Amino acid sequence: MASDSSDDDVPLARTNGHASAPRISKADDRAMDKSMSKARPGPTGVSIRNGPVRSDDAMDMDSPAKGAPKRKPRSSLGQSVYYKDDSDSDEGAPMAKRQKARHQKVESDSDNEPIAKKKQNGKLPPSIKDTNLGDLSDDDDEPLGTKLAQKKASIEKAAAKEARAARASDAKAKKATSKKAIKEESDDEPLAKPKKRQSNGSAALAKKANGVKKASTKKEPESDSDAPIATKAKRAAPAAKGKAATAKKPAKFVKEESKENGEGEEDEEEFRWWDAPKKEDDSIKWTTLEHNGVIFPPPYERLPKSVKLYYDGKPVELEEEVEEVATFFGSMLHSTQNVENPTFQKNFFNDFKDVLKKTGGAKDRAGNKIEIKDFDKDFPKLDFTKIYEHYKTIGDAKKARPAAEKKAEKAARDLVEAPFLFCKWDGRKEKIGNPRVEPPGLFRGRGEHPKTGTVKKRVLPEQVTINIGKDAPVPAPPKGHKWKAVQHDNKATWLAMWQENVNGNYKYIMLAANSAVKGQADFKKFEKARELKKHIDRIRADYTKELRSEIMADRQRATAMYLIDEFALRAGNEKDTDNEAETVGCCSLKFEHVTLEDPDKVIFDFLGKDSIRFYNEFKVDRQVFKNLKMFKKAPKEEGDDIFDRLTTTQLNKHLSSYMTGLTAKVFRTYNASWTMSSLLQELKIDQNIPVAEKIKLYNDCNRKVAILCNHKRTVGAGHEAQMEKLGDRIKGMKYQKWRTKMMILDVDSKQKKRKGAEYFELDSDLDEEWILQHQQFLVEELRTKITKKFEKDNEKREADGEKPFPEKELAERLKAAKELEAKYKKENKTKKVEAEGKGPTVEKLEGQAEKLDERIRNLELQSADREGNKEVALGTSKINYIDPRLTVVFAAKAKVPIEKFFSKTLRDKFKWAIESVGDDESWEF
Repeated sequence: MASDSSDDDVPLARTNGHASAPRISKADDRAMDKSMSKARPGPTGVSIRNGPVRSDDAMDMDSPAKGAPKRKPRSSLGQSVYYKDDSDSDEGAPMAKRQKARHQKVESDSDNEPIAKKKQNGKLPPSIKDTNLGDLSDDDDEPLGTKLAQKKASIEKAAAKEARAARASDAKAKKATSKKAIKEESDDEPLAKPKKRQSNGSAALAKKANGVKKASTKKEPESDSDAPIATKAKRAAPAAKGKAATAKKPAKFVKEESKENGEGEEDEEEFRWWDAPKKEDDSIKWTTLEHNGVIFPPPYERLPKSVKLYYDGKPVELEEEVEEVATFFGSMLHSTQNVENPTFQKNFFNDFKDVLKKTGGAKDRAGNKIEIKDFDKDFPKLDFTKIYEHYKTIGDAKKARPAAEKKAEKAARDLVEAPFLFCKWDGRKEKIGNPRVEPPGLFRGRGEHPKTGTVKKRVLPEQVTINIGKDAPVPAPPKGHKWKAVQHDNKATWLAMWQENVNGNYKYIMLAANSAVKGQADFKKFEKARELKKHIDRIRADYTKELRSEIMADRQRATAMYLIDEFALRAGNEKDTDNEAETVGCCSLKFEHVTLEDPDKVIFDFLGKDSIRFYNEFKVDRQVFKNLKMFKKAPKEEGDDIFDRLTTTQLNKHLSSYMTGLTAKVFRTYNASWTMSSLLQELKIDQNIPVAEKIKLYNDCNRKVAILCNHKRTVGAGHEAQMEKLGDRIKGMKYQKWRTKMMILDVDSKQKKRKGAEYFELDSDLDEEWILQHQQFLVEELRTKITKKFEKDNEKREADGEKPFPEKELAERLKAAKELEAKYKKENKTKKVEAEGKGPTVEKLEGQAEKLDERIRNLELQSADREGNKEVALGTSKINYIDPRLTVVFAAKAKVPIEKFFSKTLRDKFKWAIESVGDDESWEF
């Protein structure tokens, strides 16, 4: 690939700080070579350690001053997982806002999870060497780092071979198609007709190759098409249009929809977009669109007069608006990681004082003005305790309500929300992801976000823009309000949009993850990655060559491409650091984010996406190490850019010269999917092994992908407790298995001679002390179960208007626990176990023992899986980066139900992959 930069005077990407020279002279190159250590480099391509740099272990060879403080890491906040489209597409957002909107999306399971927690008992996170990697973790003399590097190198070598073969195949097919067209034209046959026949034939071939039917073998346009097929829209549009003309109330179409569904199945017919030909103009996302707007949070309810905020020990009177802000903080006193965070406190208090000033300030009960000056965390002048207790009492009361009351409340809420949960998209009923406007509260953010604690203001209808079809009835805003705007942009996929006040990001109401729009976006993302496999060898060869380029811009670009390809770094975008968190990616790395250790170790320490600390140590190619040292060469210092002659835009423009629409983020998807494909193909599946073992084989491959692609996470705080609990379950089943075998001797004592004494021995990890504790646990567990059942029975009787059972009934039921306790005492004394159940026989008891054995094996596999996953984010790879069709094909080959790999949510999200591939075991990435 020819260099994009041929001029010596390549302009600087960013002009702040000290700049790199435009060219690198041979003298400078030789001088840098001499300055580098002659130590032997280690294996490249893998992380060698997770955890903060210790001052006595690491030293930045180019650091201008030692002892410079590192950014303090913070643990990420626990958040719900949302399965969002990972394409980060700006399509559908207003043009002026699209770049801004990029930063609002949150990945469900970010692979830039915080790698180190400074407050985690002062311990470093586990080394990669402790990770369970199946066949890669055998104990021998070869270091694990070397094995992983060799594995990755072999996969990349296979990728290069595949790329050459794919390009040769494409060239051959193109040549054959060209010859056929010339022949048909020479026969004076109209050109349109054979083209149509070729298209239809290609569709069948495309389905076999890709798992999805296509209209032709031509390369797909690169824009993300959310549009339904023309034929489907044409059939559905008249009906939708007719309804739009007659509908007078926004919620009416939902009601009519349910009525029609009762009369026939046509409206519920599934839209199988993956079986449909591609629409020519995929910039048009919809032809008709109807929806009922958004759900606003309920209005604020004022505190009782007895519940007050206290300042300096005295209750204060507040206006409604400022009282609501006070409740935001007061209601979350239990969340100590937030309310005890100095940044959180500072931002909240600043906003609180602003609202106080706006509303006229605080007063005492006599009406005298109180000036609130200090937050004072050590001796809280602002005391939110009464507010917290009020909301806790309400929460506890809600939890304690009878199940029937909770169910009735949910049914009422569902009835109100039902009209907003679906829209009509080209006449089809499509589920909306989340139609709710975010409620007001305090912004929490992730990692070290500088705006944590800032007040998120209540969103009013006057801030919301509605996107809807021209002929559709506009949903009515809440009484007394109006929408900011109503537009009819059929190139956008969002239904409503507003701007939040904290970061200025735009929030959107979109379709659900299982919708055709989102499914097509996922499909395009993975197809883009599949196309990259045809060009990956040329790209890697070119950037490897340009690592030695004399032009600084080319050398910086090649080095960035190496880091993005090898270590799954995000490209990074420039930000307005005055208004946003100072997060960076590869292209925006600064001097202080990179530490170098001879001969080839590079340590990255920066805030990545969502303000999550990215800390990792890598062994890199020797030339890459040399380049990074050069990019940090004096007079550069802290605050200066490493890649000062490169931007993400320039990098992506260069990548698009290899392949239309190729950007840096495609490498993450390609590397994960290609690696997973290679590992799964190496598996030799024995159909006779249990399903649990097949699942573990898949998870082992997924784990290797996560490590090779750098999808790490911090070990969860509750991991050890969970593993201990699982270990107790396994030991409990082993004890149950031993008791079952002892029952065999009670039925037939001669079995000891037939089966041998070893068969009836107690497992080595079960000792007498543990057995006594376990027996007591089983007795207490039975007591708890009986008591809960008694309470539930009484609740039901009261609900039915019957008299509850007396306490003596509970005492009678609890006798079962006493009998069990007595039975265990007898068994411990006599060393014999009486056979249980109706008509126990040796055969029945042997069958029970075998079932327990199988359950024990499955639990032990789960335990090994969990231990291996403790520092690896499997979900990140499986949900966002591994082509779901690979999982579908493996499930078909291994004869494992897809439910074992994909939850209900993921099965809905990846329905296109499951149904397009089906049982076709020949599909390949």
